Amino acid sequence: LCPPVSPRPAAAAGRPGPFGRANSVSPCRYLLYVSGDFVKVYSVHTEETLRLMGGHADLVTGIQLNPQNHMQLYSCSLDGTIKLWDFMDGIPIKTFTVGTKLLALYTLASAEDSVFVVIPKKGERDTFQLISVKLTKGVNQDLEGKELSVVLDGVGPSVKHIAFGREGAYVVSVKDVNLQVYFFKRKLLNRFSLSTVKTKGGDNRFSCVVCHPKEDCIATGHADGKIRLWRNFHHRKEYTYSTLHWHHDIVMDLAFTMEGTRLLSGGVESVLVQWHNESSCQKDFLPRLGSPIEYISMASDGVLCCTLHTDNRISIINSNLRFSRSIQGLIKSRDVKTGLVVDPRTKALVLNGEPGHLQFYSLQSDQQLFSLDIVQRQYIHQAGLKQSDLVKVAFSARGAWLATVEESEEVTDPELQLKLWLYNEEIQSFELNTRINTPHDNHITDMCFRDMDELGDDSLILVTTGRDCVFKVWVMVEDTDPEAQQSVSWSCDFVGSYHNYQATNCCFSEDGSLLAVSFEETVTVWDSLTWDLKCTFCHPPGNIRNICFGRLTCSKYLIGATDYGFLCCWNLLTCALEWSAHLNVVVLQPDPLSEHIAAISWLSKESSLFVFKPNEPRPIYIQRNLCKEKILLAAFVPRDEPENASSEKYLWLRKSQLFFLTDTQELMTLSTMSLEERLTPSSKQLAVEESLPVTPFSLLLGKHRHQQAQEDIDLGKLVVHNKQEQASPAVKELLHTPAHVLPSASFLCTIFINSLLISKENK
Repeated sequence: LCPPVSPRPAAAAGRPGPFGRANSVSPCRYLLYVSGDFVKVYSVHTEETLRLMGGHADLVTGIQLNPQNHMQLYSCSLDGTIKLWDFMDGIPIKTFTVGTKLLALYTLASAEDSVFVVIPKKGERDTFQLISVKLTKGVNQDLEGKELSVVLDGVGPSVKHIAFGREGAYVVSVKDVNLQVYFFKRKLLNRFSLSTVKTKGGDNRFSCVVCHPKEDCIATGHADGKIRLWRNFHHRKEYTYSTLHWHHDIVMDLAFTMEGTRLLSGGVESVLVQWHNESSCQKDFLPRLGSPIEYISMASDGVLCCTLHTDNRISIINSNLRFSRSIQGLIKSRDVKTGLVVDPRTKALVLNGEPGHLQFYSLQSDQQLFSLDIVQRQYIHQAGLKQSDLVKVAFSARGAWLATVEESEEVTDPELQLKLWLYNEEIQSFELNTRINTPHDNHITDMCFRDMDELGDDSLILVTTGRDCVFKVWVMVEDTDPEAQQSVSWSCDFVGSYHNYQATNCCFSEDGSLLAVSFEETVTVWDSLTWDLKCTFCHPPGNIRNICFGRLTCSKYLIGATDYGFLCCWNLLTCALEWSAHLNVVVLQPDPLSEHIAAISWLSKESSLFVFKPNEPRPIYIQRNLCKEKILLAAFVPRDEPENASSEKYLWLRKSQLFFLTDTQELMTLSTMSLEERLTPSSKQLAVEESLPVTPFSLLLGKHRHQQAQEDIDLGKLVVHNKQEQASPAVKELLHTPAHVLPSASFLCTIFINSLLISKENK
């Protein structure tokens, strides 16, 4: 996510990503931004993601519009390559291999065949260089970018630490308390330093830099919240700077408008500040943006700007400082204590979001559906303050009921609350039904619903386990209070324990007849009707870390993983150990639609995946070194339609897709298809139609088609010519092809008329 360099009138780029234009007269219609290994093209008008451009083998670290052609985009990555894209078609034009990690990218209109990148300095740790890369010209798509020249040494690794001045005459770099300006024509380097002494409320370290687009002026942000405006920096001793101060903490980013009359700043206060005429007295505010501002980008026409926030959200803001819309991705929580849970109603991924909230994240649209406030208390951003947070979540089989557990951060005597929520069809959200204070005397370790038909409320029960050495069974009861708002509420029906051991995990069998509860080293199996203890299993040494029942043809098996590195399979019919394997399993996740179980191990600083059926000790799929990060959580998400497996070893991915979350809070998945294959034809067509201008004629014809189709449905008729007309490639080409590339009307006339004729068909 990188800033514009010497912005031109035809397009603008920004740190969250460039604003793109369809042509020089239309307003900015597209926002381009980086998401992991991909670059996404977002429509500002329709709020749809139009393009997903993939091709880099590692994280994309910078994007810039091509100053010579604003329908093209440069991107750089940690994989050491620079790619040139046609972002309207979503295809790569050229790939330039540099051969070292690229941390930031800049372009200049005056440097037609070169780009600037930040790379690590060879042989030195935490030292970086700004270099110029000459882009080799050639007919091949893959080229070498080996002509490198060092511009500045000792620069910062962040894209916010470097900015290019008016018309590309100089480049500015900030690091710690040092500022350096390099003038290209004069080949002169001026260095300026601020005091390193931290006074009360004062910290001169630089945090960001930006240059005025029309004047020789540099704006720098600092760790103490101050903004300095530097002038006359052509001279080493006669330079001057003025100070603006509103932020109480670090200034995260700065951006000038295209004419330079206004300066925007953002920081941890979640407030966008607009400074007029470099005056501390004239400023406007847009408060309550939700989370700290990391990056700011301006559109070239000045109509829009956007801000990127620490909660993985982009806000689009009008020029009058009015909030317009936002793009909310997966919120990175401080700690995902709830695990990865799938909402049966929407198939959304549910996990911790903002403090005290549940986020419902759509995997199809890569956006947040909604956020549910569970704790319902104001969160105070202050270190060391003990506050309540959401720690456990469970859904009933059809998603009608939601159970949540919240607890304070106290270690010895936590404040616990168990809440039961019922989905309301009218408001399309969950409503609080029952609140239970102190459901356990110590931390709750696990909970689960009995997955049976919810048409009979008697079958719906909830089980919780706790460090107070008991598990509790909660059932619905009719509320006899005439003043009660709900007809039913929840209460405790049974309390079970085993030798005063701590209860750690629980799960129900597929038919709901058995409940398995682990107590430290022992797994206990209970009858869910009488709550009689049926049998126990153990595999010392080590406590039980995960348990789950087999499903479908493997329902007679119980699987458990210990923290001493053993994976065990017990037969419920013989009450004996079926098989065991020496494997350090950190995640054990069954597929709800098949017999397959995914086990993820962590060994020698790498995560590996093993997929197996309980009735077969040999795995059916192994993926070693799945990723370098430690995988903490995983979830199988049911597919809308079964996928055609390309090979027999991928049959386990046919009905469900496996997602997993790493300790760096990156959400990953496995797929047998390439990026192009994963893009559905409907999404491709949507992208094509959105990228083309809508003419009044196509709007009128589209309205007529819609009305005609509706009349046909109402009359119960099937009209052949309407179907053929919509499917005609000649009509589509005529309506969607830009006028300046169309052949003459006389040439198209015959094709167009023939496409409207109705062919003779036998009844």
